[in-house]
Amino acid sequence: TNPGFVVRITQAGLDYAHRQGVAFLEKELAQLKLQDISGDFPVRHVGKVHYELSSLDLRSFHLPYSRISPIPNVGLQVSISNAFAEVDGNWRVKIHFIRDHGSFDLKVENVYIKIDLKLGSDASGKPTIDTSDCSTRISKVRVHFSGKFGWLYNLFYSVVESRFRRILESKVCEIVARSVHSELQPYLQTLPVTARIDAKAGIDYSLVAPPMAAAQSLDAGLKGEFFSLAHRTAVPFPPLALAFPPDHDRMVYFGASSYFFNTAAFAYHAAGALVFDITDSMIPKEVEFHLNTTTFSAFVPQLEKMYPEMPMKLRLYAPSAPFLNIGPEGLSLKPVVDIQAYAILPNSSLASLFLLSLTGNVSAVIDVKSGHIVGSLKVGRMRLSLKQSDVGTFQVRTLQSIMNIVASSILLPRLNERLGQGFPLPLPDRIQLSNILLRFHQ
Repeated sequence: TNPGFVVRITQAGLDYAHRQGVAFLEKELAQLKLQDISGDFPVRHVGKVHYELSSLDLRSFHLPYSRISPIPNVGLQVSISNAFAEVDGNWRVKIHFIRDHGSFDLKVENVYIKIDLKLGSDASGKPTIDTSDCSTRISKVRVHFSGKFGWLYNLFYSVVESRFRRILESKVCEIVARSVHSELQPYLQTLPVTARIDAKAGIDYSLVAPPMAAAQSLDAGLKGEFFSLAHRTAVPFPPLALAFPPDHDRMVYFGASSYFFNTAAFAYHAAGALVFDITDSMIPKEVEFHLNTTTFSAFVPQLEKMYPEMPMKLRLYAPSAPFLNIGPEGLSLKPVVDIQAYAILPNSSLASLFLLSLTGNVSAVIDVKSGHIVGSLKVGRMRLSLKQSDVGTFQVRTLQSIMNIVASSILLPRLNERLGQGFPLPLPDRIQLSNILLRFHQ
């Protein structure tokens, strides 16, 4: 399935996320608890040596050099080099009747860690991440013992070095796997799969396929489909293929296709939200006419005879969902609005007067504010035609100026108020966007 909405995280964006992740991993590794170590080993001409290492304290674990790379068909790879750690503790040794004890400090240097992260999606369309491979290599361990008999701890120096090397190499990957599972995976799950917008509609942001690693980026295709909360029906038009522009200058790119916007129109139309009733009380005070049969009788002569001095109501609605086009110059649409005029009778019932059709050129301006796509509409030239009349024939063009005022002064501000509230972008927790640039493509 083609996505209606796409997200690209470039190398710059991955680097930013990676810095946050490595800082967290560094803290996790520094909290590594090391258990006491003890053992026996034979020494030629000396006999069996028993040693104990206790009160082990990992004082620090530093990851100064690291990088993240998208690897096609693999996912993400994190490489950490020249890491180092410091451990101190107490030692005790026993050879026959000789005993000695003291303290030691140990420096682990030139630690190399390689982590492969596999990306996927679950049944609900949320992203998943797991450690597919992890390896740790320690090239240097230096131990400094303090005590009375230097020759004693020289006996088990190599044993301590190799045991620490093995323990730390296994523990590092354990912590990496645990951190990915307990911290990174739950964080990715905060990406909203469905976002409720208002009482009428929501957006489906579920992944249509697992995120794909490319040479310079991580790309994800999302359904990008609005739906009616009351009754979700299949969208009667397919999403077209989307291609990203070649540039990689920004950290993240969002691509919204015409399908994304047109499903919004379809969902709101299906929910009955594209119906607007206008009465005289809604006419702006600066507009010098009233919505009643007395005003309209100047254009529709029969009104004065059939419904003298009665208030009127106009019902504006879209007979079908308006379709929006996106091109290099921006967004545009040519909506059709039906205008049903009623007379409000003394008993508050409605009498049908006439039905007009209003067509026009509308341009849309969109922006992104506080993680929401916001917009506004601007109406160009409008054309009026008569579809049906219950009050005889009349010249429709004489009503053009009044209907222009109704559309631009009443209908448009209501639509723009809603569009100004915006629709949320698919962002995980605690992410804010800045330095936003908007572009249009064919």
